[in-house]
Amino acid sequence: MNFIVIGCGRVGSELSYRLYKNGHQVVVVDSNKDAFNRIHSDFHGRTVGGEALSVDTLKRAGMDHADGVAVVTNSDTMNAVIGHTIRTHYPQVKQVLVRNYDPAMREMLEAFGLQIVSSTAWGAERLQELLIDPSFRAVFSAGNGEVELYEMYIPENWSERSLSALVDGCKNMIVVAALTRAGRAELPTPESMLKSGDVLTVSTTLEGVTALRARLHEGTEA
Repeated sequence: MNFIVIGCGRVGSELSYRLYKNGHQVVVVDSNKDAFNRIHSDFHGRTVGGEALSVDTLKRAGMDHADGVAVVTNSDTMNAVIGHTIRTHYPQVKQVLVRNYDPAMREMLEAFGLQIVSSTAWGAERLQELLIDPSFRAVFSAGNGEVELYEMYIPENWSERSLSALVDGCKNMIVVAALTRAGRAELPTPESMLKSGDVLTVSTTLEGVTALRARLHEGTEA
């Protein structure tokens, strides 16, 4: 696939190299040509120097044939403007993603209706989860961490009790995706009996996983 990365800072250079190593055609755009020195020496994609809002720069980058664009400069305002411009004038581009650095600017980016990735918000969310309880492992993050897929281990005090007994105290906050026992996963029912050491996979928010954690610590209470 053909991808364009606008901004060759730490995020842009790393993303460009990862895309290239995965076999994609990659073009990196930056107004400062010295920024291209950040890219790994094994990178053999194209680099285009110039202002990202310039029609000429976008043409040289091959925007007409791009499958996706990541706008990852160090300016949230610039990312919003560039992302909106590409989405408006190049509707054939399937994916336009923009980086959000300052959480205070997130609402502004969302007002443009752009798909955003906030490394700051996502990183803070993950650090908080690990500090509170590392036994709940996030295996997938949707959006910017608002909803995540967690793996959690069933403790001894919940052995031989039903799944419904566990999740009923967290109604409307979690969705159970799978129950894994001895390496074999299944789609559980509310009547499924839990065993110590089972791995439960759930989709939930931070509020939901907090409530579920509290349920697990309720001892043998129903």
